[in-house]
Amino acid sequence: MSHPWFSGHTPRVLAHRGFVPDPAEGIVENSFAALAAANAANAEYVESDCHLTRDGEVVLFHDADLARVIDDPRMLRDVEASELEEIMSDRGGLVTLQQAIEAFPDTRFNIDVKSDEAAVPAGRIVARAAERVLLTSFSDARRRVALTAAAEARPEQRPATSAGSRTVALLLAAVTLGARHRTRALLDDIDAVQVPERRGPLRIVTRRFVEAVHEAGAEVHVWTVNDEDDMRRLVALGVDGIVTDRADVALQVLG
Repeated sequence: MSHPWFSGHTPRVLAHRGFVPDPAEGIVENSFAALAAANAANAEYVESDCHLTRDGEVVLFHDADLARVIDDPRMLRDVEASELEEIMSDRGGLVTLQQAIEAFPDTRFNIDVKSDEAAVPAGRIVARAAERVLLTSFSDARRRVALTAAAEARPEQRPATSAGSRTVALLLAAVTLGARHRTRALLDDIDAVQVPERRGPLRIVTRRFVEAVHEAGAEVHVWTVNDEDDMRRLVALGVDGIVTDRADVALQVLG
């Protein structure tokens, strides 16, 4: 891989939304404490998500609302960062995208842009550390908006990127048909393909799929894998990265 994000150790262990060793302690995913725990566990890569608050702060948060994480039905876009900071104060602490990049200068971030309104500001923020950021989104259009914003802010170094859902669907069809030229064309500007092993009855990650992606010059990262045997099996299949809630286990198992 030519992008600096990929110069780290392999197989890559991506700490999913940071690392929460004991949820009973009240620490939640994507909090400052979760990022610090991933760092303390020697996780080189951290996967996280971002949204935009009402007052324009790009914060690390997965859901569009607060219901699951803090039992509050409001949409995150309707809450100001100062209030969210207070809410998160006893749950590990709110962290903005900019704070995360600055506080953990040796961490390589995998940032999933979860809302359209966050795409441009997120792209501008990660441009400052583009050599250690992979930008992604389920929406290919949103991903491209964020990448364009990053490129405009810092033309000399772009963030790495992984495929959105539509590209993955087209890729699966191309691999199934053995359309190698189509596979290479789909992944021409893609550095990684990040997918679950299965989607319902459909098995996505097969040796044929991994080999086709590798032939096109990209990596395969599988989410979210928490079982030791599954980690070993997938790496044996040729996948390059494991996204996991158990970064401590993965780092021990995969060395």
